[in-house]
Amino acid sequence: MKNLVILGGGYGGMKILNELLPNHLPEDVTITLVDRVPYHCLKTEYYALAAGTISDKEVRVAFPEHPRLDVKYGEVIGIDRTNRTINLKNAQPIVYDDLIIGLGCEDKYHGVPGADQFTYSIQSIEKARLTYSVLNNLGPGSVVGIVGAGLSGVELASELSESREDLNIKLFDRGKHILSAFPERLSKYVENWFVRNNVEIINNSNITKVEEKRLYNHDEPIDCDVIVWTAGIQANKIAREMDGEKDRSGRLIVTNHHHLPADEHVFIVGDCASSPHAPSAQLAEGQAEQVVEVLKKRWNGEPLPESFPPIKLKGILGSLGKKQGFGMMADHAITGRVARLIKSGILWMYKFHNG
Repeated sequence: MKNLVILGGGYGGMKILNELLPNHLPEDVTITLVDRVPYHCLKTEYYALAAGTISDKEVRVAFPEHPRLDVKYGEVIGIDRTNRTINLKNAQPIVYDDLIIGLGCEDKYHGVPGADQFTYSIQSIEKARLTYSVLNNLGPGSVVGIVGAGLSGVELASELSESREDLNIKLFDRGKHILSAFPERLSKYVENWFVRNNVEIINNSNITKVEEKRLYNHDEPIDCDVIVWTAGIQANKIAREMDGEKDRSGRLIVTNHHHLPADEHVFIVGDCASSPHAPSAQLAEGQAEQVVEVLKKRWNGEPLPESFPPIKLKGILGSLGKKQGFGMMADHAITGRVARLIKSGILWMYKFHNG
């Protein structure tokens, strides 16, 4: 039997499972899925979990069941490509024939002293749960500093402002406008929403140091009861420490077939793989579909295509609380209730098809 090992049950790993199971896995192949939690997590909704507007159960989806799927609950501590084994913390190593690495990302602190020690995160379900606990145990009038006004920071700030109207929320961003990856008029729409909902935006900020309950913006101290970091991501530590060429974010450079140039049996998807696109659930799923096509052709002894067509992303959507939203769909900006309804509909469809 050949063993296909998938590290990480995120959007890429889940897509591979759903493409192969139940009827497209050869009889001589088994799958071992390794994840730190025994279910697929909807990472795009961690901001709402942290804000306290949805329950933990709403961001969990069960992994599929199959006689030749073995789900291992554990933490990956190393990959031995020479012996084709995965080393787990406090568990026996796992041998693989083909390996798919989709371990996701971690916060990137850009060398800011104290940021890793004194800020909270929403990059994993464990960290989002902890952030929920500290945010929702705050007393009225407490100050929450959110560092980084990309999609995650904006969604967290908006959701928290509706969940806890008694809090003073400060949103720090390096740019002239928040949501720098979006058109300026869309950024201004979101900024106006924050003004109406009493969220303070601090543009052109430069966080130089973080201490317990205090951050320094251009070296000026600002006291906060809780500080949440949403100011950048990097590839998972396991991927960053692997041999191979990487980009500036520590993501591994891969071939047109999504495997390492020096090892055709090790595929990389999601936040661990270098790509011209920003990391997203859509991108991870697109990469996963192409990896499955490579595996199927190899298993069948068929030649591989020289390359795949570029992965087409449908757009990106963000929420502003439960009733408003924003985003880009087919290069068109959309705002307001329609954007929020579309995002909610996409989430419902995803849970329906995967749950």
